Amino acid sequence: MLDFRLQVFYAVARRLSFTRAAAELFISQPAVTKHIKELEIQYKTTFFERSGNRKIALTAAGKVLLAYAEQLIAVYGELEYDLNLLNKEHGGVLRIGASTTVAQYILPKVLALFHKKFGSVNVQLLTGNTEDIEQALLAREVEIGIIEGISRSPQISYEPYLRDEIVLVAASGNTKIRKDILKPEELLNYPFLLREPGSGTREVIGVALAKQHIKLSDLKMEMQLGGTESIKSYLSHSDCLAFVSIYSILKEIRDNELRIIDVKGLNIERPFHFIRQHGQASSLAELFIRFAKKQKIH
Repeated sequence: MLDFRLQVFYAVARRLSFTRAAAELFISQPAVTKHIKELEIQYKTTFFERSGNRKIALTAAGKVLLAYAEQLIAVYGELEYDLNLLNKEHGGVLRIGASTTVAQYILPKVLALFHKKFGSVNVQLLTGNTEDIEQALLAREVEIGIIEGISRSPQISYEPYLRDEIVLVAASGNTKIRKDILKPEELLNYPFLLREPGSGTREVIGVALAKQHIKLSDLKMEMQLGGTESIKSYLSHSDCLAFVSIYSILKEIRDNELRIIDVKGLNIERPFHFIRQHGQASSLAELFIRFAKKQKIH
């Protein structure tokens, strides 16, 4: 349905090569040249600057067309996806792995909506820390995973899903800290709760603190706990501080049970990623990923 000439332009613009675009589209190089020329005649402009050494670059008009081509191709992709959903019956078992924060605070709503739309798909969810889920994927115990953290395995394909923010929190009734803003070095003065080794949250915190010349081992760790819910409950009965996902404390902040403490110069953001082994994913895995990306989490 999308104008093939636009697809040709998009291939050339991404590759900056007529030869590579021809190979990608399984057409001849003269055909690529012909389609580009037709577009340039239609819009009365040129989209590529050609130099003597056969290199090409986008003109200002080419950059504008590329931006619109990307949007159009994305829209047509969504159109094909939604129309295909109307014509297919999806069923079977989909095994998903999710790290703790994702499983507790992101996935429940997505899974409920997915079940309403695709009730014949039996979703089986495995929960663990980021390291656990990566190992489960490599052992083929799950088909796809959703993880936090920044670890990278060459055997795994990582695809961005959502962005998260890690914030410093304390109980609203904490008697040891009255400040709303701390300097990084002041973190060393308070007791902390931390997640277990292998946790994606702990990994991201460690990297961010290192940039402030603070090691996790420098903190006064009062307790190491295996999940955010345990940390939140402990916080409410102690004067500890903890770094947690903003997604995990929306209710507690609203109910004034916890409060956020800013740390000067410390901004901890991280992506949640879909992970899968390299190669073609199953149709159910692809279906779930596309569906999840469309849902609003808040």
